[in-house]
Amino acid sequence: MTSAPDIRAGRLGCGEYADAFSDLHAPLDKHEARVAAERCLFCYDAPCVTACPTSIDIPLFIKQIATGNAQGAGKTILDSNILGGMCARVCPTETLCEQACVRNDAEGKPVIIGELQRHATDAVMASGRRLYKQGAPTGKRVAVVGAGPAGLSCAHKLATLGYDVVVFDARQKPGGLNEHGIASYKSTNNFAQAEVDWILSVGGIELRCGHALGRDFTLADLRRDFDAVFLGLGLQAVNALGVDDGGLRGVEDAVAFIENLRQSTDLSKLPIGRRVVVIGGGMTAVDAAVQAKKLGAEEVTIVYRRSAGQMGASRYEQELALTEGVVVRHWARPLSVHGENGALRSVTFAATAEKDGRLVDTGETFSLPADQLFKAIGQLFVPQDLEGSSDTPDLVSGRIAVDSGRRTSLPDVWAGGDCAAGSRDLTVVAVEDGKQAALSINHALRGIMPMAAE
Repeated sequence: MTSAPDIRAGRLGCGEYADAFSDLHAPLDKHEARVAAERCLFCYDAPCVTACPTSIDIPLFIKQIATGNAQGAGKTILDSNILGGMCARVCPTETLCEQACVRNDAEGKPVIIGELQRHATDAVMASGRRLYKQGAPTGKRVAVVGAGPAGLSCAHKLATLGYDVVVFDARQKPGGLNEHGIASYKSTNNFAQAEVDWILSVGGIELRCGHALGRDFTLADLRRDFDAVFLGLGLQAVNALGVDDGGLRGVEDAVAFIENLRQSTDLSKLPIGRRVVVIGGGMTAVDAAVQAKKLGAEEVTIVYRRSAGQMGASRYEQELALTEGVVVRHWARPLSVHGENGALRSVTFAATAEKDGRLVDTGETFSLPADQLFKAIGQLFVPQDLEGSSDTPDLVSGRIAVDSGRRTSLPDVWAGGDCAAGSRDLTVVAVEDGKQAALSINHALRGIMPMAAE
């Protein structure tokens, strides 16, 4: 006789949840920050700057920390990346600026740029200083759809340039993936909302939550009522698993799981399976798996169809999962799911291999018992939200086509972040998209010739 599926809340003891979901990295104190900053060689034409999508002057802000000017360092960062605080927490610095650090060649270890960035931006946030204010009024209004990193970045830059901005977001709480899709241990103490509040304090930005494009208004409405529109819609749907799950209980989207966890006020009431399987190889898969383990799941397994080197999650993220006790199995794809009395019991996988550049099945199969299965196999843009207008922007590979200024095929519509073609699905890239779109909008509305990316 088989046992019933085991999904329940309260797997940890009293007080253990706070420890499990404490800050991934304790913030540097003043002494630690200065010691770390002094390792920087302050390179001319520093490769770390080139590797940063927002082109932060990294040697300058580290020099400012080394001389005891943490708030000045914070302003240097925020001038280039207004969400520098969150990016310091979630950006894969190990594959961007820190990977480019010349200290890797000399010592095999980079300057801890991400942690230093957090030290500096936290100093600004703690000070309560308002570094930016709304620019001289232009008399023009811009609509921003999406209160995620791209939308907030665009709105803030536009406000400093003197525009009145209205930000629409379908959710009741702003922040986008920073609020709803990032592992809780990466952003603690409600930092995402504190950062949103700080950004909105610039003035000139009206936030309208619970207003969804395609439901409450159309793109045509915005084009009629505003001088320009920026679309920072993100990705709204999850890829299909590729197998018929028959509506079994226990088969869930990893994105929804992470959002529920992020918005939970009592983690002890959040149910998790005893045996959890996560399908996917990106950051979402790792975040879901690690948090399942932190909630008390006994067995958590990530299954990915290709090799470790081909996973979307960085090596650091993969090592974090392993350190937390997550098992990672490569070269397998889901073949079928099996249930009993309407609930998931196991998942069968087909072993895979690469042949002539194509993924093929080897003919071998294996099964994993599972109470809960999280799908983390990528998200999709939903173009139907753009309908309701005689003109809609062109798409490329299922996302909105944009030029270097993030302008779409429509003359008064710009787009950026995950919904834009060519996006790298990173917070820092979305921030840069929003900033460059704002500059492009400013040039267009003022009749200024386009300039190189700023």
